[in-house]
Amino acid sequence: MKDSKNKRTVIVGIFVFLGLLFLTIGILTIGNLHETFKRKVRIVALFDDVNGLQIGNNIWLSGVKIGTVSQLDFYGKNKVKVELKVESKVLENIRKDAFVKLSTDGLIGNKILVIYGGSETAAMVEDGDTLGVEKTFTSEDMINTLQENNKNVLAITNDFKIISANLSHGIGSVGKLLTEDALYNQLNASSLSLQNATSKAELLMSSLTTFSAGLNKKGTLANELTTDTVVFNALKLSVLQLKQMADTASQFVSNLKKAGNNPKTSIGILLHDEPTGAHLKHIMVNLDSSTQKLNEVLEAAKHNIFLRGYFKKKK
Repeated sequence: MKDSKNKRTVIVGIFVFLGLLFLTIGILTIGNLHETFKRKVRIVALFDDVNGLQIGNNIWLSGVKIGTVSQLDFYGKNKVKVELKVESKVLENIRKDAFVKLSTDGLIGNKILVIYGGSETAAMVEDGDTLGVEKTFTSEDMINTLQENNKNVLAITNDFKIISANLSHGIGSVGKLLTEDALYNQLNASSLSLQNATSKAELLMSSLTTFSAGLNKKGTLANELTTDTVVFNALKLSVLQLKQMADTASQFVSNLKKAGNNPKTSIGILLHDEPTGAHLKHIMVNLDSSTQKLNEVLEAAKHNIFLRGYFKKKK
């Protein structure tokens, strides 16, 4: 009987021990207390504003939890010193030039710290090192930004209301265009004129295309001028000769004009000296009269008995 009681006590003790063991394991598992037994190192980050970060918040690296926030202290006047407890096995993945930033676990979840960046050439982080901090926008900053954007949208809306009112009342160039038929008709006429000019330009381009095609057609003057060097040289020589003739004529006219303006030359005397001109005219009249008289004398000589034979023989 006594052995039966002792056996029952042992069995109860065993079940109690197993229950306490399972309870301890469950508490450690649920509360993540097993993390306490892992070897960790301390890393420091200095923030201007931790925005509600608390001790025990998680630390993430590439989406993997690697530690927790162990301590928050004020540092200087406007800084907050945050100590991070990070698993030693991930130190090889964190470089001294890496950064720490505040984030949230989900859309409205708890605050977390995210370690990111770092170059391959930098050394591995060590216990007690301080990492750089990236400034992040807080909810207050986002609200202020939204308020500023709302003000800008309101200003744009007010300006658009003024512009639409001016358009409806025919104020400004666009408003007049929308409300005045005369201006619209003028623009329509200008558009038609532009279309006509475009049509003429197309016709001109077509003519130029035809002309350029004629340049490549053998037997035409344009083709010979552009391809036959003999014809081109002859035409060039003719042009040079015409230029020389024009230069000579121009020089002659210039000399004649100069001589005419000089009263000491013969032409100048004829053009400017009236007595000389009258005398020359008188000489011309006398020459005409003498010519008529000489004709009469010759006619009389033809009928002279002594000279008649000579004129017949001469004839």
